[in-house]
Amino acid sequence: MVAEAEFRSYYGRPVIKPPIWHEPHMPTYLYLGGVSGVSSSMAVMARLTGRTRLDRTARVAAAAGAALGAGLLSAELGRPERFLNMFRVFKLTSPMSVGSWILAAHGGLSAAALAGDLTGILPAAGDAALLATAVTGPLTATYTAVLVADTAVPAWHEAYRELPFLFAGSAMAAAGAAGMLGTPPAHAGPARAVAALGAGVETVAGHLMERRLGFLGEPYQVGRAGRLMRAARVLTAGGGLLAVVAGRSRALNAVSGLALTAGSLCTRFGILAAGRASAADPKYTVVPQRRRLDEAS
Repeated sequence: MVAEAEFRSYYGRPVIKPPIWHEPHMPTYLYLGGVSGVSSSMAVMARLTGRTRLDRTARVAAAAGAALGAGLLSAELGRPERFLNMFRVFKLTSPMSVGSWILAAHGGLSAAALAGDLTGILPAAGDAALLATAVTGPLTATYTAVLVADTAVPAWHEAYRELPFLFAGSAMAAAGAAGMLGTPPAHAGPARAVAALGAGVETVAGHLMERRLGFLGEPYQVGRAGRLMRAARVLTAGGGLLAVVAGRSRALNAVSGLALTAGSLCTRFGILAAGRASAADPKYTVVPQRRRLDEAS
């Protein structure tokens, strides 16, 4: 029998081009989108239950996250008009097109909700805009997972099942952290609950993703991406546990919020680094293709 040939690519060159997204623009944009999306949902919850302090904090986080995220996206594209050009069409089959419209709608609604609360002008309109973000918020927090999975980058594309849950959990942890840091502990109970739940979802989704990916999960475990993802797991798990026991302690709320914020950022930077690593090494593109061909034959 002929021994199985060792994998080689053409002169060891990558089969696909690596992502050209820049740091810190793109991972920070992913983080801010998650904060904005979940914060708006948290603001709706706080408004309906009469928690005015948390409502204000969450509205600020939602509007600021959307505005800053749009600015970073424009910077990532190189010229602001490129961002505006994406609104010339609406294409349901394009995550970038749909995501642009979601971001625009959510940003406008979040700004209107905050303006109505801060100025007291047309408060009913502000509350109506806030209620509308209950729809746009979850979409804003998770559409970026679809955006990165809908590529040829192996570490992203093959993780399409878990990435939405990973992004949602990370967004919940980050938004809960923002609520904890910006609200007096006595009024931040729901934010702590959201943060703890998000930390749990992110931790479980990340573990399931790497276990299911197997060979393709290596980029998340080695090199710079591996260091970032390990740091994210420690910070997120630790911050989530602290959120459970923090109660009205200002110090514990602050430490938990900062740990969860750092963990969410590490997750976004780690995912970007893993995608680049998997695109740069041709084995992550070719070996799975060969395995699928062998299974089909």
